[in-house]
Amino acid sequence: MISFANIQKQYGKQLIFVDASFQLNPGEKVGLVGPNGAGKTTLLRMITGEEQPDDDEVSIPRKLTIGYFRQDVEEMKGRSVLDEAIAGSGRVGGLHHELEELQHAMGDPDRAGDMDKILQRFGEVQEEYDHLGGYALEAQAREVLHGLGFLDEQIDGDVGALSGGWKMRVALARVLLGRPDVLLMDEPTNHLDIESIIWLEQFLKSYPGALLMTSHDREFMNRIVTKIAEIDSGEIVSYSGNYDFYEREREIRENNQQAAFARQQAMLAKEQRFIERFKTHAAKAAQVQSRIKALDKIEKLELPKKRQVVKFEFRVPPRSGDQVAVIEDVHKSYGARAIYQGFSLTIRRGERWAVMGRNGAGKSTLLKMLAGATAPDSGTIRLGASLRMGYFAQQSLDVLNPDLTVIEQLQRDFPQDSLGALRTLAGAFQFSGEDVDKRIRALSGGEKSRLAMARMLYDPPNLLVLDEPTNHLDLATKEMLVDALKDFEGTMVFVSHDRMFLKSLGTRVLELGGESGLDRNPLVYPGSYVEYVQKLGHEAPGIYH
Repeated sequence: MISFANIQKQYGKQLIFVDASFQLNPGEKVGLVGPNGAGKTTLLRMITGEEQPDDDEVSIPRKLTIGYFRQDVEEMKGRSVLDEAIAGSGRVGGLHHELEELQHAMGDPDRAGDMDKILQRFGEVQEEYDHLGGYALEAQAREVLHGLGFLDEQIDGDVGALSGGWKMRVALARVLLGRPDVLLMDEPTNHLDIESIIWLEQFLKSYPGALLMTSHDREFMNRIVTKIAEIDSGEIVSYSGNYDFYEREREIRENNQQAAFARQQAMLAKEQRFIERFKTHAAKAAQVQSRIKALDKIEKLELPKKRQVVKFEFRVPPRSGDQVAVIEDVHKSYGARAIYQGFSLTIRRGERWAVMGRNGAGKSTLLKMLAGATAPDSGTIRLGASLRMGYFAQQSLDVLNPDLTVIEQLQRDFPQDSLGALRTLAGAFQFSGEDVDKRIRALSGGEKSRLAMARMLYDPPNLLVLDEPTNHLDLATKEMLVDALKDFEGTMVFVSHDRMFLKSLGTRVLELGGESGLDRNPLVYPGSYVEYVQKLGHEAPGIYH
């Protein structure tokens, strides 16, 4: 279907691809992996034709349709969410909008003289639209938008009124509705909650076309892909299996390469000793020359590059009292919309509460009330004795000084600590080498999240309140964070859409009500997230199997 054969790609002095080959076959579901800067987005852009290899070419059948979901979304305004979603559905979407324009033209008195042409064109477009299944398109669009978390009033509302994250969901719906032969997806779960992620999983599993995607969500990747393509040192190496299989096979491959390298080094050293010992012996001259020539012909093996993940170990936080927070009879509304009505909960030392709930159920509101960032309308929230709180939300990135570099910010925060210790901290959160000298204003959203998390966890509080802490984190950083938090001796209350995070850390579950927050009373589940899923039969509120 799509094939790369021995392609080369270079930016300045940086080699991206060196004789790289890869093939995407019909119906395959492939996960594209590799460290930041390895060339994952470049590969996707070469398939769409936005970039070209320096040498050789990408082979794509002429009639193949390709849909590409990317992280940068163009301006959206002047249409309803529904119309914007339909706009991307290929030929059918174009016909849908032409029908709308023709209907406006039929009602325009200034165009009465063109009515015969307009009616003829309307008949032609309507026939083709019907033939391509266009009249089912609006229902399909609503189904996809509902799956991605939109309410009916949002679907019929102005797309221009949406936040950037919600516009990303519209862009995703547009690509899915196009039903192309090949779906290219760059981090499709970045702006989705857990309910939408689970819906998207089901959609992609049953999708008949081919899929090539990048994702920092291990569980999502494991459930969908049957093949992994890894970009590594300019090559593309394929593994048949899901992400867990790839990790195991990669480790075996690295160990084998390391053993082969060690064997070759031992052999080369032995031959070199022979050459050095007998190079002045006339009787051995022929043998020495023969061995020198043989060594020159041997292809030298290289030591496999180990991905460096710096382990981060917590300092022990100060011990808090047994009752960390007591929430009593809390009421909270936004305008006419009641979020909490008489809500009570006690959080005890050492508990790790996973707060679940659909959009609008009040997850972030609860965390803000705990952190003191917003107040309840009535009722009380009492924090326990000897409590030091760390609150992480996207808004907490605003406390970073844009004029400082990464290492300068850490030095300002922790003036008593050595530069070596702070560089180790930065390395644990994937700031290595020259990255620590980047100005904060030049950092991406994900880099700022990592830096904010590093600052908070270096001298840890005994209560962590975390709102989507894994957003924008790559898999290596996310897994380092989970490993570190497993050993955290304090208390946690968190919202996360990452099931690895939920499974590994959630020892208690608070499930809030539906869209209004009042479909039913909050459910307090006294066991772990894993037990919650087993007992209730769903991975998130409203997702039943």
